[in-house]
Amino acid sequence: MQPRNMSMSGVVDLGAVKAAQEAKAKAEQARAEAARTGGGGAVGPSALVIDVDEAGFESEVLQRSTEVPVVIDFWAEWCEPCKQLGPLMERLAVEYNGRFLLAKIDVDANQMLMQQFGIQGIPAVFAVVAGQALPLFQGAAPEAQIRQTLDQLVQVAEERFGLTGLTVDPDAAAGGAAPEAEPVGPYDATLEAAARALDAGDLDGAVRAYRTVLAEDPGHPEAALGLAQAELLARVQDLDPQAVRRDAADRPADPAAQIAAADLDLVGGHVEDAFGRLVDTVRRTAGEDREAVRRRLLELFEVVGADDPRVAAARRALARALF
Repeated sequence: MQPRNMSMSGVVDLGAVKAAQEAKAKAEQARAEAARTGGGGAVGPSALVIDVDEAGFESEVLQRSTEVPVVIDFWAEWCEPCKQLGPLMERLAVEYNGRFLLAKIDVDANQMLMQQFGIQGIPAVFAVVAGQALPLFQGAAPEAQIRQTLDQLVQVAEERFGLTGLTVDPDAAAGGAAPEAEPVGPYDATLEAAARALDAGDLDGAVRAYRTVLAEDPGHPEAALGLAQAELLARVQDLDPQAVRRDAADRPADPAAQIAAADLDLVGGHVEDAFGRLVDTVRRTAGEDREAVRRRLLELFEVVGADDPRVAAARRALARALF
């Protein structure tokens, strides 16, 4: 699966040399001011991931971007791919040890920021470097490709803007108290192994682990959701997006073509497009073809979650199409 903008072309097109030099000078001035006023000291690992809203965007993102690259994760509670990407990004922020700061923005509560960045679907990940915004990728992406993007980002930030990141003190956690151990459930180890496999791009391993849990507990909600997500990513990882979308446009009544395009829609965060495409295909087909499309639509409902209002709306549309 090739996420959009993963080539980091946004960084290469960031502007002329003059703009880079001005931004670098601004960053150096900001760091000098922070040193003069006693700022810019070491931070704890927990400070590498922050929640940002419209009111704090200028101070927590734009100003901070003069001392460290700020990676923005646009997400929403209803977005199931966001729930997969978010923990991975948070883990990488800590692992990169201050080379970038992760800012999480809830698009439902910050519609203006979503519009200003021109976001069409989530999850969407951007970066701000020395006050300049650039797109990184949109939709789900394997960890290896995300790491490659982050490596390019921190390299560009250091070489072009002189941003070397934050100093991290592992002992600077608030209160100094060790966190309480969370209770361990009967399947926690297997679910954790499945999540690690999913993060590492080992989709077959993730599928096997989730199926192991479901074999013993068929109604386990976390395992059912994880399996649906892993199977979706496995289906799209070797697809050529341009070829799939061209095929879907040329053959609007072909179930296989529309199903493949709907999978890509969902992975890209275009939930309503995926649902609408399959509902329309149900209307155009009959017999086994219609049943295959209906089953895939139900599988995508599992990925998004039954509580999502878009699932409820699509279920009603499906019922009208069928009856």
